[in-house]
Amino acid sequence: MNKKFTTSQITLLGLMIAILLLMAYTPLGYLNIGPLAITFNIIPVAISAITMGPVGGAVAGAVFGLTSFGQCIGIGGTSIMGVTLFGINPLFAFIQRFIPRLVDGLLLGYIFQGVRKKSKNIYLSCAVTGFCSAFLNTLFFMTLLVGLFGNTEYVQGLMGGKNVILFICTFVGINAVCEMLSATVITGAVGAALYKARLLPGAEKNAEKTVKAAEV
Repeated sequence: MNKKFTTSQITLLGLMIAILLLMAYTPLGYLNIGPLAITFNIIPVAISAITMGPVGGAVAGAVFGLTSFGQCIGIGGTSIMGVTLFGINPLFAFIQRFIPRLVDGLLLGYIFQGVRKKSKNIYLSCAVTGFCSAFLNTLFFMTLLVGLFGNTEYVQGLMGGKNVILFICTFVGINAVCEMLSATVITGAVGAALYKARLLPGAEKNAEKTVKAAEV
């Protein structure tokens, strides 16, 4: 990529990473319901992707993935599932916790760019990106859970004889719905505010066009 990031965009990415770490190491980032937790950490990842594209999304996603894996070994809280998976296979546990968040952040940058080209509505573009952040995070997370640990006694017990699709739908349940709703609304609102503050790609150019049009 030959794009140069502005100082404000880099600063914003640093702020998003700081918020990610704060949320990861405090109860702010997770709401535990059942074996899975509702996570709000996907929102800073989405905002980073909106602000700095695939690069920013991947960086924030990697940080999220590392903090998620840290819970498998008691860093920044403990995930019962994470600890169990780590005890079964530490390498697979790292892949299952880290890769979904990294790939999610990377793809979100492209998703925002693609939607932005089709729509002039900045809120819609950001909201769609926020929705995809939660949807893809859940999809990748559960796919690797079943793919890497599907034959283990632990996951077989969670599945309870259900087929894979039914298991994923019932297992994520309300958690996924809450994540998608919150990520859609909050990312849309924050993204629109950042656009007005000229912190998003193309915002400054559009502002200049508006000023020139007004002068004419």
